[in-house]
Amino acid sequence: MAVGFVLISIAPMKERDIHTALSSIPEIVEHHPLFGEFDIIAKIEAEDFNVVGHVVMYKIRIIPGILDTKTLMGTQF
Repeated sequence: MAVGFVLISIAPMKERDIHTALSSIPEIVEHHPLFGEFDIIAKIEAEDFNVVGHVVMYKIRIIPGILDTKTLMGTQF
């Protein structure tokens, strides 16, 4: 199983909208607010790295209010 942690920067006042949108993506198993350079971290679990990339590109980055992402990839032990 592939695991991706996505660090997300969002536009001001879009926190609630983005929280709701991330909650509707089945591959995102957790997401939490952050303080600092990034605003939210989301954990993706998928069958392989291609699916993680697809989720980031076509399900997360298209959400209005998301300014930037940084994805950290790994595997689950």
